[in-house]
Amino acid sequence: MTVAVDQSPAASIRLKAGRRGRRLDSNIVSYLEALPLTLILGAFLLLPILMIAVVSFWDYDFASMYPDFLTMNYVETLGSWVTWKTYLNTLKFALLVWMITLIAGFWVAYFLAFHIRSSAMQMVLFLVCTVPFLTSNIIRMISWIPVLGRNGLVNSTLIEMGLIPAPIEWLLYSDFAVVLAMVHLYTLFMVTPIFNTLMRIDRSLVEAARDAGASGWQVLTNVILPLAKPGMAIGTIFVVTLVMADFSTVQVMSGGQSASVALMMKNQMSLLQYPAAAANAVVLLALVLLMVAGILRVVDIRKEL
Repeated sequence: MTVAVDQSPAASIRLKAGRRGRRLDSNIVSYLEALPLTLILGAFLLLPILMIAVVSFWDYDFASMYPDFLTMNYVETLGSWVTWKTYLNTLKFALLVWMITLIAGFWVAYFLAFHIRSSAMQMVLFLVCTVPFLTSNIIRMISWIPVLGRNGLVNSTLIEMGLIPAPIEWLLYSDFAVVLAMVHLYTLFMVTPIFNTLMRIDRSLVEAARDAGASGWQVLTNVILPLAKPGMAIGTIFVVTLVMADFSTVQVMSGGQSASVALMMKNQMSLLQYPAAAANAVVLLALVLLMVAGILRVVDIRKEL
């Protein structure tokens, strides 16, 4: 038995209209599904950033702010050598902390991924790394003071061993203390994405490289490191953004002898100079976004997301 198919122009038009209607319904459903996230991001991310950008052009005095459109705050921010030195100091902290956390984080993640065979033990050791996060950043940061102080554990031990005649002054309230505390606080943010990336590497690739005669170093540099780049890039974004926004570590661990952009903004807000702080926030946000964009141009992290 044959079935007659209507090939008339009217039937073709009805068929096309039905397909367009189904596509339209599908698009509407997609927009409705994305609407809650759009509203949340708009209300809690885009709107605050827009408000900061608007306030950065306002005028102010010692008591209040006045809606206006002035470039004075940006001129003072970008035209001051003190501000440039503060930005350079912040970038120095970010570079040093990034280098140390990248090296330490990679080797911790590599050890967990390739030298611990049991998945249960991997998870246990990884959870051990997260134990310090059960306390606040302030407590973990302050815990370094009795260790690095003039009469602290390190100086007392070195003097008793006869290695130094007097306490080392630069262990605490210095850039060294700031970098050390930041490394302690943020290394896990580098370990986690790298560990996740290394766990996704097909172990047959490593075995194939070894069967081809590659040494351990060659396997590491030619197989593991290239495949670990997405995790390293994600960890870099985490660490750099956290360091650039940190003010409490710089304030406490440097003893007020060093500065960062975030600490400068905190001081401006304590003096009710909100438009000036907003201008610095906009410049800092632009700088961080440029750094993140540069990282994304070098490494494609979409496979990790």
